[in-house]
Amino acid sequence: MTTYTPPLADINFCIRHLAEIDKVLSLDAFEGMEVEDLEQVLEEAGKFASDVVAPTNIPTDEQGCRLDGKTVHVADVLADVHRQFVENGWQSVAGDPEYDGMGLPSTVAFATAEMLQSANMAYSLMPMLTRDAVAALEVHANDELKQQYLAKLTTGEWAATMNLTEPQAGSDLSAVACRAEREGDQFRIRGNKIFITWGDHELSGNVIHTVLARIDGAPEGVRGISMFLVPKFLLDENGEPGERNDVYATALEHKLGIHGSPTAVMNFGDNEGAVGYLIGEENKGLYAMFTMMNHARLEVGLQGVAISERAYQLARSYANDRIQGRVPGREDKAPIIHHADVRRMLMLMRCQVEAMRAIAYTAASQDDIEHKSSDADICSAAGKRLSLLTPVVKGWCTETSEQVTSLGIQIHGGMGFVEETGAAQYYRDARILTIYEGTSGIQAGDLAGRKVLADEGRELSALISELRELCDSMQGDDALAGIAQSVRAGLGQLEEGMNWLIANAASGPTTTGAASFNLLMLAGTVLGGAYLAKSAAIATSASSSANEAFGKTKLATAAFYCAHVLPRAHGYLAAMMADPELTMAIAADSF
Repeated sequence: MTTYTPPLADINFCIRHLAEIDKVLSLDAFEGMEVEDLEQVLEEAGKFASDVVAPTNIPTDEQGCRLDGKTVHVADVLADVHRQFVENGWQSVAGDPEYDGMGLPSTVAFATAEMLQSANMAYSLMPMLTRDAVAALEVHANDELKQQYLAKLTTGEWAATMNLTEPQAGSDLSAVACRAEREGDQFRIRGNKIFITWGDHELSGNVIHTVLARIDGAPEGVRGISMFLVPKFLLDENGEPGERNDVYATALEHKLGIHGSPTAVMNFGDNEGAVGYLIGEENKGLYAMFTMMNHARLEVGLQGVAISERAYQLARSYANDRIQGRVPGREDKAPIIHHADVRRMLMLMRCQVEAMRAIAYTAASQDDIEHKSSDADICSAAGKRLSLLTPVVKGWCTETSEQVTSLGIQIHGGMGFVEETGAAQYYRDARILTIYEGTSGIQAGDLAGRKVLADEGRELSALISELRELCDSMQGDDALAGIAQSVRAGLGQLEEGMNWLIANAASGPTTTGAASFNLLMLAGTVLGGAYLAKSAAIATSASSSANEAFGKTKLATAAFYCAHVLPRAHGYLAAMMADPELTMAIAADSF
């Protein structure tokens, strides 16, 4: 078992050089803030994650959650963790000062979230969903709801949930059947939701549910869905939790992983009807929910980075401690880290973690620019880039986390297959990431359909051009030239895949669906390599603030990625361009 060490050197590097935090801090909203101040915040966040939260990870997993009547109990160790989390202001890092937030860049909150997720992913889901609900309420709620709820949610005194899924309505939200009956200025909500993360608990003074439901008489399909705020406790005349609302957890799921997160079946309105308040416009609930969901998708992608980092640290520690066999050049038996195949696996873990982090932080800074810049053109450009990268971060980083956490088990050998070492938990926890907040297939369809075909590849082409310029700038450095050549080849493959899709999407009803996942993996693999190459170029430059050892390590990591991971792009390209009829050749009733 190993402790968690926040990877602050790489996080700070990504924030400075890939997120380009200086550009963010030049915005009026962040006037007077300095990079060094933000790094001090991250140092303290790292201490909280490693010293307070990380020791609770295994006890949380082992104790899990239970439902006692109408009360949900979570692991005992989380009460003090959550109290300190709220009191120390970690929920409110990027919150609007108007609602008691600190007003720091969301990029900084993103980094604090990574460390919290690495420390205890199951617990981190509750603060994550609360942040996402705040984002939706800030944009779509009326002033009254904002005044009543935003401050408590921003500080984390109250928690929030996202209620979409129903037994018959998973990815297909057009099938939502939860009803909303108008009652003056409010509604009575009736129906059932399933798979609700942190659906109920006793850690917060109130739990605020964001719920998709259909107002009586609304059109069928997604055009008839509205979003509602349904509090666990209705507010009294002083704005404090009062009477219990008619919403309860009626069951908790027994899951493969994230045992410490209560995943609930929620019943709304079994008695008099749960009181709910409309968020945004009637029948525009999906639009409001996607504001929340897009934030969540980026953070779930970050969970892929975080759980992979924790798995890597555990595997690295074990490989240094476990003595087994002899290696050339050593007389005695050696720690297994000296065996080439173990080193190969550790390097695969390390280089993919750093590539994932590089893409994720590059995307995260666009959120700050999109929402805080006073220049409409700059906001628009940042929004387009963030929109393009979000399905890649969510889809590719989570798919890759399954590979990385599996390698962590492999390095442990038989000890990885038993629970005592902790390696198995990271693999179990990672498995949900490609499923919730939109499966990898949905992310792939989003990338192919909305982000490539809808704009005829313009934004992706612009990104490829930018990264080709990066490759050009690296050619004069002997240490970087080989990396640049590999990345350039990968960018060519990504461009070829994009152009093939645009040319062939209309050729048949299954063409895009059969190709989209491999396009997603192609994009993630190539962009991960490109941003890792950018990191190596910056870290080894004469003007770099990184120390020499960091630069050499980043260079070696990028070179390994280009040799061992980037070649996968060829396979993804070949698979996406394969005849789609091969995918559909066997009739459904023959399976």
